[in-house]
Amino acid sequence: MNLIFFLEELSAREMLKGLLRRMLPPDTEVSYVLFDGKRDLQKQLVPKLKRWRKPNSKFVILCDQDSSDCHELKQSLVAKCREAGKPEAVVRIVCRELESWYFGDLAAVGRVLERPHLVSHSRKRKYRIPDAIHRPSWELRKITDAAYQKVASSRAIGPELSVDGNRSHSFRVFVRCIIDAASGT
Repeated sequence: MNLIFFLEELSAREMLKGLLRRMLPPDTEVSYVLFDGKRDLQKQLVPKLKRWRKPNSKFVILCDQDSSDCHELKQSLVAKCREAGKPEAVVRIVCRELESWYFGDLAAVGRVLERPHLVSHSRKRKYRIPDAIHRPSWELRKITDAAYQKVASSRAIGPELSVDGNRSHSFRVFVRCIIDAASGT
């Protein structure tokens, strides 16, 4: 099986490379199609999906919510998948940003960035619900004293993120979707 990820940014690919190798069967071929942000993904999604010819491919579109309405954004991307003739594509929205998923497992982030005290932030009211943090990338840079760097840190965090214990709801939904896609359900 081929699992194709359409991503709005490089940091998502770097995180997924480390995360997916622990989740997927070894015979799963994974490809990444990167875009230059959310607008570029929305603009080029239909033509790129239409041109994809490799058989036995399953598509996952992963996009940050940012300040968009989550449901409207998802419906827009689902409509684009239908327009491209790929209605079976899975669309997942990261509530709010990729860094929300990192707030869901601050112990992993603390290990990677050599800041074990970060886990104590998960008990603070502001960070208890990772998907509700207003600007998680900014918050993560703040609590790590700028040690968090979007691409390099994502590359290091991916292999460390807990697949089972992450507190981000959107991360857990994403994990279930990937497991289902890999198992053919």
